Amino acid sequence: MQPIIEVENLVKKFGPFVANDHLTFNVGQGEIFGFLGANGAGKTTTMRILCGLSSPTSGKVKVAGYDVYTQTENIKRNIGYMSQKFSLYDDLSIAENFQFYGGIYGLSVSKIKERTEELLGRLGFSGEKNRILKDIPLGWKQKLAFSVAVIHHPSIVFLDEPTGGVDPITRRQFWEMIYETANEGITVFVTTHYMDEAEYCQRVSIMADGKIVALDTPGNLKDTYKAATMEDVFLMIAR
Repeated sequence: MQPIIEVENLVKKFGPFVANDHLTFNVGQGEIFGFLGANGAGKTTTMRILCGLSSPTSGKVKVAGYDVYTQTENIKRNIGYMSQKFSLYDDLSIAENFQFYGGIYGLSVSKIKERTEELLGRLGFSGEKNRILKDIPLGWKQKLAFSVAVIHHPSIVFLDEPTGGVDPITRRQFWEMIYETANEGITVFVTTHYMDEAEYCQRVSIMADGKIVALDTPGNLKDTYKAATMEDVFLMIAR
């Protein structure tokens, strides 16, 4: 696959503390890439750099063909992002949230309307576009937040623990949306604490103490560590 994220010897320091210790990896266009690690392993720092929100201390990093040192605004226009904490506005309607974020991404009024109808149609939620967000269950909110993150057809969408707190059925539906998005050629870069979800990724990276200590397909990682599940692999590495 053509690389859409290119990272070579990425180092990020905060004073004497090394958050990212010489990370090197590529992510392909249209790939579903799992980025795993225990709390404090350095995942969030890496994701902030890839999103153009922080600069590395050293190393080479390109996202969607743009340099993270000098072209952060280009990066931001070519990515989508869904945070761990629900990020839409509860006091706005579904349609108003789509209008607001579509405007931030620079879409025209007609394009926002077209994409809103398309994305809500996929969810079977077209008749609910005037509902206020606070009246909608969390699982639906998460699916709407994901739809907003890809409203502008980004090259990459970053998902930071997107299924936290939702029920298993909603998690399954959410991953169906992820597969549909990847099939459109959009790269999905996802962090999760659910190890069964790591099985759904095409490749998985596992961080520990600021370093990438494993990177391969879920099947190959289970073979390498002689483990039955990705949870077993993760526990071996994290310990």
